[in-house]
Amino acid sequence: MGTTGGDRIAVTGASGQLGTRLAFRLAAEGAHQRLVLRDPSRAPGLGDGRPLPECEIAVCDGYTDTAGMRTAFEGVDTVFLVSARESADRVTEHVAAIDAAVDAGVERLVYVSFVDASPDAVFTFARDHFHTEQHLRASGLRWTVLRDNLYHRALASFVGADGVIRGPAGQGRVASVSHDDVADVATAVLLDERPTRHDSVVYDVTGPQALTLEEVAALLSTASGRPVTYHPETVEEAYDSRRRLGASAVELAGWVSSYEAIAAGRMAGVSSTVERLVGRPARSFEQWLDDYPAEWQELRLPGVHDAGA
Repeated sequence: MGTTGGDRIAVTGASGQLGTRLAFRLAAEGAHQRLVLRDPSRAPGLGDGRPLPECEIAVCDGYTDTAGMRTAFEGVDTVFLVSARESADRVTEHVAAIDAAVDAGVERLVYVSFVDASPDAVFTFARDHFHTEQHLRASGLRWTVLRDNLYHRALASFVGADGVIRGPAGQGRVASVSHDDVADVATAVLLDERPTRHDSVVYDVTGPQALTLEEVAALLSTASGRPVTYHPETVEEAYDSRRRLGASAVELAGWVSSYEAIAAGRMAGVSSTVERLVGRPARSFEQWLDDYPAEWQELRLPGVHDAGA
């Protein structure tokens, strides 16, 4: 792997879980990158105030900051577009970012989408990704789409304060994936010495196996040392139990429909993308629990620690 002719890559969402990981990987490969984010103080760096090598910072106030996004993308060859936060305006934000890339003269855009992005997707947010993908295809840009599954970290966050995962997922399965594997796939696509082989390609990016939420709960129980169980709610129960959280109707529908999509088998497909592009197997949920205990530490009972700690 190596940089593609000195291309400059803009990484959006650079202070987030995925963008930060990608920024470090690109820096390690000597890539020229521009980190696009709202708050420059949150830009990933080497510590002690030192920036990543071959790295610039561009600040803009979100994807609908048209002038700011265009400026951030000027002189850039490739944009890595992390999807915006879930909201009623999400597609509008994505369209604005893609249009800004076109206006700035960007050649290629790699977009982080979601598995089963389609007009009839059960998961409502996957429909947003479908509409974004359609706009990207018509933009004139060279493009690649990474359709991620749910992140391993998201599965751990499903656990309530009482140790119960609740949702209308039935006995459906989900092939969740780690942020690291997605970042590794993105690095392989962005820095491929033959980048055009990824043009107009959609990659499903998943973990190595599809688990039921019952199996997820069992793995969390073993790792955390506390009982974690799964309670299959009805759709009506799922809406009722979440309304008190004060989320918008769009967010509420997204939360509940994510479980419904699992029940419908729309997140169960296991892909070989990580192994093919990165050259190693994808990390399982169990491996992720072992490798990143700090990311689910709140699930532990008081007094329960890692072995040898």
